[in-house]
Amino acid sequence: MLAAARELFTTRGYTPTTMKAIADQAGMAVQTLYFTFATKRAILSELLDVEIAGDTEPVATMDRPWFTEALAAAPAEQIRLQVAAAATIFARVSPLLEVIRSAAATDPELAEIWETNVAQRHLVQLRLAEALAGKTTLRGGITAARAADIALATLAPETYRLLVHQRGWTDAEWASWATDALTRQLLPSARLRGDSVEALAPEETR
Repeated sequence: MLAAARELFTTRGYTPTTMKAIADQAGMAVQTLYFTFATKRAILSELLDVEIAGDTEPVATMDRPWFTEALAAAPAEQIRLQVAAAATIFARVSPLLEVIRSAAATDPELAEIWETNVAQRHLVQLRLAEALAGKTTLRGGITAARAADIALATLAPETYRLLVHQRGWTDAEWASWATDALTRQLLPSARLRGDSVEALAPEETR
């Protein structure tokens, strides 16, 4: 059912996709679909959760292994890990998020789903920024809250879609750019090493 809904939402759009169309695509009676998911919004909400997580396990983002690993990593490695996770998630969910974002302007229910998603992404970035600030002084003395805003903007699905889906970047190219941007914006000082940016240890900045 979710696979059928994803196919139709991302090719036809949310509004034109009916419950009957989803049921037909899934090869089932529409009554069965209504019994499982009472509304089209419920299908979309469930689908979004599964696409973000990459599985059906009831494990929140901040309880996922990649998040725990990022919290424990050194500053530059933490940024690399959080960008890598964003790239993996967006590779799955970017088309669906665009469906929600584009329909939110005229559909109050989807506007609520979109705002909830933005708030959830900000909370994840805030926890990561707080962890980063606990390991090093942030660039220019910015606060963890400001660092979270910078990460939220840099790792926005709109930016990912623009560069990867519209401008033809690979996921690896996007991840390299985002890692470089966040390292330069958030860490106290950095130096170029080949095609990457390496944060300097505090004693190296003196």
